[in-house]
Amino acid sequence: MAIIQATDTDFQDVLKSNERVVVKYFADWCGNCRLFSPKFKRMAANEEFANVAFLDVNAETSPEARKLAGVTNLPYFAVFKNGELVEGAATSKEDFVLDMVRKLA
Repeated sequence: MAIIQATDTDFQDVLKSNERVVVKYFADWCGNCRLFSPKFKRMAANEEFANVAFLDVNAETSPEARKLAGVTNLPYFAVFKNGELVEGAATSKEDFVLDMVRKLA
């Protein structure tokens, strides 16, 4: 599945229309965020996660979406199920993010 670019404008709608959602919060200046992008793309394309929606949210331009997940540092990953935050973490470790997604899937 392709990664959805979400903003404060459509974030709630995307959460409501997808049962399982993984969000990567990033900023343009964040080097670790850019380095994680290809890994996130691979996860989104993985058949194992076909029932999970993957979102990219710019933390600087979407303060409401950032607040919903309690973003503390970047990159920050949050998983939502049925519109509710399940787990969130500031990390650059692919295995940690994969574990979060697997618990959700």
